Amino acid sequence: MTSNTSLPATDPLKAVVFDWAGTLLDFGSCAPMGAFVRLFERYGVKLGIDQARGPMGMAKWDHIHALGQLPEVAAQWLARHGQPFSDADVDHLYEVFTPMNAAVVADFAEAIPGAPLMLAALRARGLKIGSTTGYNRPIMQVLTPLAQAQGLVADNLVCAGDLAEGRPSPLMMYRCFADLGVWPAHSVVKVDDTGVGLQEGLNAGTWAVGVSVSGNAMGLSLAEWQSLGVAEQARRREKAASQLSEAGAHYVIDSVAELLPVIDDIQARLSRGERP
Repeated sequence: MTSNTSLPATDPLKAVVFDWAGTLLDFGSCAPMGAFVRLFERYGVKLGIDQARGPMGMAKWDHIHALGQLPEVAAQWLARHGQPFSDADVDHLYEVFTPMNAAVVADFAEAIPGAPLMLAALRARGLKIGSTTGYNRPIMQVLTPLAQAQGLVADNLVCAGDLAEGRPSPLMMYRCFADLGVWPAHSVVKVDDTGVGLQEGLNAGTWAVGVSVSGNAMGLSLAEWQSLGVAEQARRREKAASQLSEAGAHYVIDSVAELLPVIDDIQARLSRGERP
């Protein structure tokens, strides 16, 4: 017996799924970094900026847990509190972190240059716009209206904590597929500034595009980035791009403003029968 349904020989792109901080807004992904540093300071533990950025992109509970496992952090916690850093400690710090982060996201909510225009251009091509984030719902309730006022409007939103597992599992991407009504996976592109965010897409079977300059891999505000000389920009860009490539990105661009040529190339590859 033969089936009357089959996939077309060539699947067009159907959707692009974006991360938020460092990808669509908050150039440099500065809001969560500062909140993590202040969180651990409150409990007598000194945390470096690079340490705070290390697990960026994970759900925030997982991020706090990962920070607590760093040898330097674990040793400070033990010395200060007289017992090892535990899951109960993570639970407590997470409850403190959420309002702390929510209080500062509004200060870092400016759209990344070119992002609103890019979303409009993708929609003009008939593509749906999905989104996932390492932020939880309470934080995104603060951030979403600020984003929408700048033209950053997604067709769905999947937050850390919505599902049983967050990044790098593919579960949030699977929710995007269902919300947006898109399949197969290779007709979707994931755009993210973190390794675990890219792996979220890769594990779901999508194309993965890393943004190197605007995000956590670079870790500079727009003003800080623009203040660098050309040679220093090139050096730092190469380092950030290498991190994202090593995480599995099929493409690495400076920011979402450069996405359209990548979309064209992916569509051409799909037309030739290539898959992620």
